[in-house]
Amino acid sequence: MADVQPLRALHYDPAKVGSLQDVVAPPYDVIDPEQRTALIARSPYNIVAIDLPEATDAGGDPYDRAADLLEQWHADGAIVRDDEPAIWALVQDFTGPDGTAHTRHGLFARVRVEDYGAGRIRPHERTHPGPREDRLRLTRATKANLSPIFSLYSDPEGAAWGAVTAATEAPPFAEASDDDGTRNRLWRVADPDAIATVQAALKDAELLIADGHHRYETARVYADEIGGEGEHRYVLMCLVALEDPGLTVFPTHRLIRDTTRQSQEALAGALRESFDIAEIEHGDLRPPDGDGPLEMGYIDSFFKRAFRLTLKDQAIADRALDGEPEPYRRLDTAILETLILKGPLGLTDDDIDHMRGLGYARSDGEALELVLSGAYDAAFFLRATPVGQVQEIAAAGINMPPKTTYFFPKIPTGLVFNPLL
Repeated sequence: MADVQPLRALHYDPAKVGSLQDVVAPPYDVIDPEQRTALIARSPYNIVAIDLPEATDAGGDPYDRAADLLEQWHADGAIVRDDEPAIWALVQDFTGPDGTAHTRHGLFARVRVEDYGAGRIRPHERTHPGPREDRLRLTRATKANLSPIFSLYSDPEGAAWGAVTAATEAPPFAEASDDDGTRNRLWRVADPDAIATVQAALKDAELLIADGHHRYETARVYADEIGGEGEHRYVLMCLVALEDPGLTVFPTHRLIRDTTRQSQEALAGALRESFDIAEIEHGDLRPPDGDGPLEMGYIDSFFKRAFRLTLKDQAIADRALDGEPEPYRRLDTAILETLILKGPLGLTDDDIDHMRGLGYARSDGEALELVLSGAYDAAFFLRATPVGQVQEIAAAGINMPPKTTYFFPKIPTGLVFNPLL
C-alpha cells in the first residue's frame, strides 16, 4: 500500500511575487529555449529559472545556479515554507485537444518512495535514460522536488476528494491559467480530519504513475544515496482518481526520419502484408478512439497522401508479440513498435530510447506539418489508449513503449514544492 502524507510545503508567497500566473511554468521537458526566455521575461521568480537552469557564465554549473536561486528566493521571501503540514487541492478546468471541456481534481501530497510492485506503486511506460541523470543532478543541488509526479489511484466512492470538497468552496489560495487555457485553482487543506480522511481513503491504494516516471526513478536513487530515514524518503505527487470524470488521455503520434530507399520499400511491403489500406483526407488522419482492431493514420513526405491502416487480423499481432500478456498484444503502440518500428524500419530498443530515427507529436496538426515540411519522412497517427487498458497492462507487470499515453492537461511546475530536508 502507498504511504501518503501531508507536507510542509515550500510555495510562492503571492504578497511578494504577485499572481502565480507569472511564476509557474509547464513541465521542463516540454519547454524549448524560446519559451524559456518568454517565461523568464514574465517574472524574475519564474520557476523555469530553477527547474530548467542555465549557468551564468561559460563553464559554470547550471545545477549550482539552480540551488543558489532557490536559496536567494527563500531569503527574499518570494518562497516560504509552511509551519504545519497540509494537503493541497487542485482543480483544473480545461478544454482538451478534442475541443471538449472538462474539470479534473487532484491532491498534492508527499508519498513514500518504494520499489515498484503490486499494491504499492506501478509504472506504465519505459523511460529514456538521459532525463533521469539531469533530474538527479537537479535534486542533489536543490534538495527539493520542484515538479510533482502525476499518479492515479482508484476511489470509486470519491472519499479522498470528498474530504477536501468543503475547503474548495472558499476562495482559492491562488490560481493561474496555462498558455493552453487551462485554469488551475489551488487550495491549502490543513484540517486534520480532512487529512485523516484522505489518508484512510488511500491507505490500501495502489498508485499508477501517469506522468513523471523519470522523476520517480530519480527520487528512488536520491533516497538511497542519502540513506536512512527522513524527508528524502518521500516525493511530491499530484494524485488523481481513476474515476475522476476529468481524467482524459490523448495519443502521441509517431514520426520517422532518416529512412533509406531500402527501408522505405521494406515498410511499404510490411504495410501491405499486415494492414488493409484505404486512402483518406488529411483531416481524417487521426482515427476515432476505440478498442477494436488497430487503426492508424499514415502519411509520408514524398507522396503526401493520407491513408487509414487497419490491422487485417489480431492474430498477426498475437504472433509478433507471442509471450506477452493479452492486454499488451492489443496495445496500439506495442503493435506498431513490433511490426513496423523494429521490423522493416530496423529500429532497436536503444534507437527508440534515444529517439534515433524517431520523433513524437502530441497534436494532429503538428504531426502533419512535420511531415509535409519534410522535417520527418512519415507519421503514424494513433488512437488514445483507454485508461482501463493502462491499468490492465500495469497490473500485468509490463511497461508500455515510451509516450504511449498523453494525459492532458499537464500539471504546472511552481504550484507547490516538496523540501527534502
